[in-house]
Amino acid sequence: MDLKTASALRRLRLVSAPEAVSFLLLLVCSVLKRTTDFNAVPVMGMVHGVLFVLYVIFWADAWNRAKWSLRTAALYFVLSVLPTGGFFAERRLRREAEDAVIASRARREGVVKAS
Repeated sequence: MDLKTASALRRLRLVSAPEAVSFLLLLVCSVLKRTTDFNAVPVMGMVHGVLFVLYVIFWADAWNRAKWSLRTAALYFVLSVLPTGGFFAERRLRREAEDAVIASRARREGVVKAS
């Protein structure tokens, strides 16, 4: 994995969890708006919107650089629209990055043939 691909995946991973948290907070704010006089939906809506747009931009960049299959790209996109999906995306992206580092070290040390 080259540096630009690793950077794209890292950016997507770093925005996944905050996007999920903002989605959950937006849902809480929506419930509070309906049940109390507290209305933080405009603020949380903007925060979540910015994080979601960043997620989609980083997702498209990662898809392009990592050469994901349509299925993998669709999975990461679907995870972005589920309330807790960003947490699962972050965990899976972290695992992929760790696997890539292990594979790179193994190739460098000659344990595995480079393909």
